[in-house]
Amino acid sequence: MRHLLVITICLFLAAADVRAQEPAKPSEPAATPKKTNARPADASAIQSEPFDGASVEKMREQCVTLDTEAGLIEIEFMPEVAPESVRNFLNLVATGTLDTTTFSRVVRDFVIQGGNLATSEKWGVELSKRGSRKLPDEPNLVKHERGIVSMARGDEPNSASTHFFILVGPGQHLNGKFAAFGRVRKGMEVADAINAAPKNGDKPAKPVRINRALFAACPAVGP
Repeated sequence: MRHLLVITICLFLAAADVRAQEPAKPSEPAATPKKTNARPADASAIQSEPFDGASVEKMREQCVTLDTEAGLIEIEFMPEVAPESVRNFLNLVATGTLDTTTFSRVVRDFVIQGGNLATSEKWGVELSKRGSRKLPDEPNLVKHERGIVSMARGDEPNSASTHFFILVGPGQHLNGKFAAFGRVRKGMEVADAINAAPKNGDKPAKPVRINRALFAACPAVGP
């Protein structure tokens, strides 16, 4: 009996020694913690637009006609001094984004301002997203004088988006501060009529709508 007990103890110790020599199993890799603010890859993607990547030469060849309730305003561009402002405006036109928006701000003998997407009959999530895109500031040497088209912006740098204005009078205090990017070729009398219409403060009593904005190659200038 005593001999049997000794054999049992020896076998137990041998088994324990074998287990001790077995290589330990590698531990499972720790799971990579997920970021709490992770977003889908395409959540902030900006949809491409027709004039993205367009050259200065191509943009310079384009003219835009604003078909307003008061008549036609034809605009030519200066992409050599404000390329991103011109590109943005042409994209707004090419995608129909300016259609049915209004000139929602008027300062007598100074400016008419358009591009407020919230005035569009198509206002919704997509236009809200488009209106939130900001442009780099492009102040330049173009003088803000009658007929110049320029980007409106807030007090913060690089805050221009879709709002633009047409000067019907001088604006020397804007020189070198705002991005002048275009000039009215035809239709200043229409801009004057919009500017002279009744208003409450700087809000038109009956805002003039842009029925449709169209772009095309600039017509040749006659002799």
